[in-house]
Amino acid sequence: MLRIHFTGVDLVRTRLASGLDPMWETVLSLQMLRARYGRGAYGDWRRQARTAVRAAGHGRLLREVLFPLTPDATYFPDFLTPPEGLLGLRAGIEAMRATPRRRLRAEVARVELPERLMPWARRLADADREVLADLGAGIAAYHRVVLAADRERMAGYAEADLARRARLLRTAGTEGLLAGFMPMMRWRPPVLEIPKPMDRDLYLGGRGLVLVPSCFCWLNPIPLADPTLPPTLIYPLRPVPAEGAAAEPAAALRRLIGGTRARVLEAAADGATTTELARRLGLSAAGVSAHTRVLREAGLIVSVRDANAVIHTRTPLGDALLTGVEGD
Repeated sequence: MLRIHFTGVDLVRTRLASGLDPMWETVLSLQMLRARYGRGAYGDWRRQARTAVRAAGHGRLLREVLFPLTPDATYFPDFLTPPEGLLGLRAGIEAMRATPRRRLRAEVARVELPERLMPWARRLADADREVLADLGAGIAAYHRVVLAADRERMAGYAEADLARRARLLRTAGTEGLLAGFMPMMRWRPPVLEIPKPMDRDLYLGGRGLVLVPSCFCWLNPIPLADPTLPPTLIYPLRPVPAEGAAAEPAAALRRLIGGTRARVLEAAADGATTTELARRLGLSAAGVSAHTRVLREAGLIVSVRDANAVIHTRTPLGDALLTGVEGD
């Protein structure tokens, strides 16, 4: 389990990113492109992405450069995901190319690369300007071919999620925001617990934490590997289906949890009070409270008190249920 330790100053300095980070989306999508999990959520996207890569003639770029640097379920270099990525792809690539040699040597040394790539890896570790320029150009090319077409649609998912979490932050403070990430992580003041196949403690030490959504982060949030870097946590949005994927199975959801309860879950997308849900759905406040209690116990919504009202907001698990996404 990853345990992130907060102080009072950290709670004040914790913030939501303004949107997706294209550098993180590049790295995580490269992992998702060749992963064996998530077939239901990403199968169509993978087929479309592979077709686009072949059509652009970028197969060698992936095999010889991008895939080796971004192994799945193991370490990949932090220099690929600089904080400047939140300013845009160009700013992220420029920051990556400016990584100090000492850091490049340390991070490249941790990546398990095939023997045939070691001469290239040594040049990368030595901050060879040509190699870094080529790597930056390769990242930009992959992003343009595979991710750019879906940029607006993915940004829409992120904006909706961030709007919901920003409301939690405004009405319930940072602790309410952190509590709203159930079930992907659990807030046990002053520690944020994340189920991961590791046993690690991260002490923020007054630096705060930046929370960044991702369309390609799978199941568990991801921190930077180096605890001395600005603390950043990437968390998963509900999986984004490819264009042309099947419509949301509303009828199946109603059969699963009941029609009225499904309507309550749908209406809690951006956060709503008990009274607002009752008025919107034509139900009594007592009836809404009964349904939200069941949905909350199932981890499909989170409820946070704000003065005399309680705000109910759908969790990522609730989002996933509405889209009919199943993990493999």
